[in-house]
Amino acid sequence: MLLDADDSQLVLIDYQEKLMPAIFEGKEVLANAMLLAKMARMMQVPVWATEQNPSRLGQNVAELRALCDRTLAKTSFSAAHEGLLDLLRPPMPRQQGGNARSLPKHLQKPPAPQEPERPAIIIAGCEAHVCLMQTALDLLEEEMEVWVVTDACSSRSERNRDAAFDRLAASGAELVTTEMVAFEWIRDCQHPAFKQMLELVK
Repeated sequence: MLLDADDSQLVLIDYQEKLMPAIFEGKEVLANAMLLAKMARMMQVPVWATEQNPSRLGQNVAELRALCDRTLAKTSFSAAHEGLLDLLRPPMPRQQGGNARSLPKHLQKPPAPQEPERPAIIIAGCEAHVCLMQTALDLLEEEMEVWVVTDACSSRSERNRDAAFDRLAASGAELVTTEMVAFEWIRDCQHPAFKQMLELVK
């Protein structure tokens, strides 16, 4: 199964100014996150971002932050239940018809969660074994389709990063690279954005 730009949303986790200097291969990881965000803007893919405790760790790198549709501040390591799910899923439709209060509580069915209009959640970030992994696992628990961009993720140590990838793959996440995402979104060298994408990749 290939990624489709029209079905995709991009989530960028905690590329924060005070954190990135401590991240293994941090410059390359940030460069790949920038490429993903620029590609997403070109392909009209929504870009969401998070910042872990920004009062202590600072905001995301300004150039990356400027490419995001919205940035959520959080204190939980997983962003899933700090507003991210609300961004990824459309609002619940209003129920038509009878008054739910006419039924006893034990007979009232909770509304089923809405499926995302763009079901492919492409996610990358830091640290891979903490905020990135916990967010991705929570999204998988919500039965979302999760694609982890490995070369745009890292931790302070290579061992922690790799352990996160092993666990995510075993849990059902698809592991991909930045160029895989870019070329799958474009699909064809006749695409109007192909030359612009090549310039970003090179």
